Amino acid sequence: MTDTKNTGDKTLTASPKTLTLKRPSETGVVRQSFSHGRTNAVVVEKVKRRTVTPGDAKGASAAPSPSAASTAPAPAPARPAPQQPAAPQRPAASGQPQRPAPAAPRAGGRPGGVVLRTLTSDEMGARAQALAGARIREAEDRKRAEADARARAVREAEEERERLAAEARKREEDARRQQEEEARRRAEIEAAKRAQDAATISTPQTAAPVAERPAASAPRPQSSAPYSAQRPAGPSSAGPRPAGPSSTAPRRPGAPAPIGGVRRPSAPIESEEPVRAPVRRAGPSAPVRAPAPAKPERAKAAPTKERGRLTIATATGGSDEERSRSVASYRRRVQRLSGKGHQEPKEKLAREVTVPETLTVQELANRMSERAVDVVRLLMKQGVMKKITDLIDADTAQLIAEELGHTVRRVAESDVEEGLFDAPDAPESLKPRPPVVTIMGHVDHGKTSLLDAIRQTNVVKGEAGGITQHIGAYQVTSPLGGKITFIDTPGHAAFTAMRARGAKSTDIVVLVVAADDGVKPQTAEAINHARAAGVPIIVAINKVDKPEAKPEKVRSELLQYEIQVESLGGETLEVEVSAKARTNLDKLLEIIQLQSEILELKANPDRPAEGTVIEAKLDRGRGPVATALVQRGTLYQGDIVVAGSEWGRVRALVTDQGDTTPEAGPSMPVEILGFNGAPEAGDRIAVVENEARAREIADYRTRQKREQAAARAVVRVSGLEQMMSQIKVAGKKEFPLVIKGDVQGSVEAIVQALEKVGNDEVGVRVLLSGAGGVTESDVILASASNAVVIGFNVRALKEARDAAERTGTEIRYYNIIYDLVDDIKAAMSGMLSPERREDFLGNAQIREIFAVSKVGKIAGCLVTEGVVQKGASVRLIRDNVVIHEGKLATLKRFKDDVPEIRAGTECGMSFENYQDMRAGDVIECYRVTEVKRTL
Repeated sequence: MTDTKNTGDKTLTASPKTLTLKRPSETGVVRQSFSHGRTNAVVVEKVKRRTVTPGDAKGASAAPSPSAASTAPAPAPARPAPQQPAAPQRPAASGQPQRPAPAAPRAGGRPGGVVLRTLTSDEMGARAQALAGARIREAEDRKRAEADARARAVREAEEERERLAAEARKREEDARRQQEEEARRRAEIEAAKRAQDAATISTPQTAAPVAERPAASAPRPQSSAPYSAQRPAGPSSAGPRPAGPSSTAPRRPGAPAPIGGVRRPSAPIESEEPVRAPVRRAGPSAPVRAPAPAKPERAKAAPTKERGRLTIATATGGSDEERSRSVASYRRRVQRLSGKGHQEPKEKLAREVTVPETLTVQELANRMSERAVDVVRLLMKQGVMKKITDLIDADTAQLIAEELGHTVRRVAESDVEEGLFDAPDAPESLKPRPPVVTIMGHVDHGKTSLLDAIRQTNVVKGEAGGITQHIGAYQVTSPLGGKITFIDTPGHAAFTAMRARGAKSTDIVVLVVAADDGVKPQTAEAINHARAAGVPIIVAINKVDKPEAKPEKVRSELLQYEIQVESLGGETLEVEVSAKARTNLDKLLEIIQLQSEILELKANPDRPAEGTVIEAKLDRGRGPVATALVQRGTLYQGDIVVAGSEWGRVRALVTDQGDTTPEAGPSMPVEILGFNGAPEAGDRIAVVENEARAREIADYRTRQKREQAAARAVVRVSGLEQMMSQIKVAGKKEFPLVIKGDVQGSVEAIVQALEKVGNDEVGVRVLLSGAGGVTESDVILASASNAVVIGFNVRALKEARDAAERTGTEIRYYNIIYDLVDDIKAAMSGMLSPERREDFLGNAQIREIFAVSKVGKIAGCLVTEGVVQKGASVRLIRDNVVIHEGKLATLKRFKDDVPEIRAGTECGMSFENYQDMRAGDVIECYRVTEVKRTL
């Protein structure tokens, strides 16, 4: 058996990188010619085509690229194989040297050298896979090469077409330039001939033989100067010409055409010698004289500049001719010499000038299309000294505009909001819409629990302390098939603004009253809000499943607020429900649906959207987010909206279920992403046509807020009573705070609750309030004013915590609003000055004054009432008038110091730093205690 193992052989593998041949190329420059003598140099890349011959294929380490294979000629026929077949030679891999083929077996049949081993099945599979991959890459390369070849053919055809077009243009330009040069040269020859003929005819002489005249073929000097420079001094050729043969006379074939009565020479004059004047003869029989020596030519007149049409050929021509002046230049010269001519006065245009409340002088001049200098001059005539950058009021601007003959239309700055809200709709465009229902009532009466039972959710679980501190909007489907939008409001006393905001944007109010608690203060407040909004009320008596529930008590208590339910013969709808037992929830939804059908709620969905911002917050991941209720129209993703002093483009609309929707119709609550800042809760939202108007409205509202804040800061004193109250306020202690909350509504409720805390001595001053986490700038502001940072349902960022540690600023976190209010109230109570309380101890009467050396005066007294204690406060009373107040320094009984003396006992007393005591004075002894005050 023959051994075929070859230890030096390796398994055949496919190269991971496909070998390709890059076509060599070289660059050249082609000059393009255009009309009027313009040229352009273009760099052209020329691709070399390579022809592969059979001899070149032997040294190639890889198969040629498809592009080269397509252009190569057919290979020569292979030579016949030798008798001994050679072993197959594998192509060398990329980067490896070519291994020599094994030696052929010897003639005797025995193997000579190394014998190849047979490939295993795995190696055969790898080889087949490599060959298949190579075929696929080869097919792809072939397709790519064919596409490149087609693109290159198209490109080369386009370049060839452009080159031919450029060559054609160049030939046309050269032909045109040659024709112009020929015409110019012909004109110069004719001009010189006419000048010579005119000079010959104008000289008085007798007819001379033809032999004595200058030969026509004599050469003349050739010059490229214009005809006006070659014209000799003498009679102008433009004058009357002598009579000559008629231009219409017949002439022999081949004769030159006559010019100005003189026949043209048959050959052009190219002599370089000057043309001499003909020899004068004295008479017919006079001998022929020798020609006189040539006289020096007189100085020729300065050539006049001829004006012609200025073209690119004459401007860029290579001749020495002087460029002629253009018509426009000639006109400017004439106007300059004639004093700019006579200009007709322009008719002044009267314009309608829009004048706002304030504007600058330059803006007024621009609106009138007048010079700012004229406006300033008129202002100076009226005694007003203004620069063009100074502001003037609308009255002054109107006077100036009318003085200049313009009409004025006065506008207010608030006109930017015209047509933004409450545009009327056609009755036929109105369509039914879902009702908006607001849940209102006292705290802990089960409002959110009732809404959770309807929606089958658990919002209460996410609220701190089990009470609702946020306003929310949801949409559910009633048993009758219609949709109902619910707005949930907090019941805490601090959230009055939220309840008022919910009542304003609602159609129906559901008043939730607990059957075991009855009507409470926030219940009465909700009734007042509903009446102020003019919406119907549906009473939902909750917690009827509790043993202590008394629904009849609730019905009777509601009569105090003029609410008479149907069971008592009134018009107000009522229903007994239980959120925990899910009792009569369907009945409540049916009553709401029937009430909405009675109201006939309609809106136009085919118009720009309008709505109200229910809540706003600053989300760290999504940016400013506003919860809005669309009331009219349809809000689409991509609309430009304005809410208060904030504006933006709607990036996304998110429903109460967390799904993204492309549009939101009437009565649909959605979260709007895309505002440049968090708007205030309660702001009306509207869609505008472009960003310019949105920015203008937002800027106007920002200025309004700034002016209102400045007006509140300015103190206006208009009377003695207000002046005294202002003096009290001036010494008032302030408790500075920086408040940050999770939503705008909570921040608003906190600020309003804290403003009610305080008295004439101490109060809260809110430096900054807003939605979002506590930032580093908030901490820096608080440290500059020694304020406390309050975070409600938010936390401070890492940079803010580092800044607080660095500056020693206190940051307090809360998630229940009444805990926050109680802590601030306790902190403010510590700022109150303690109350001083005076406790009477006793009286003593001075009987005698004793003078003691080194001690001073000592009063001998008799304690008449109460007790006298050492170190207590005393008053010296003389004739019922307080003479002195101070401290009791010494209290002695005989020679001993005693702490106190009771009534009926004599003692000796001395005061601190006071000696003016007399017999008969009364000493009143008392003690002062301080009592801590609270708000």
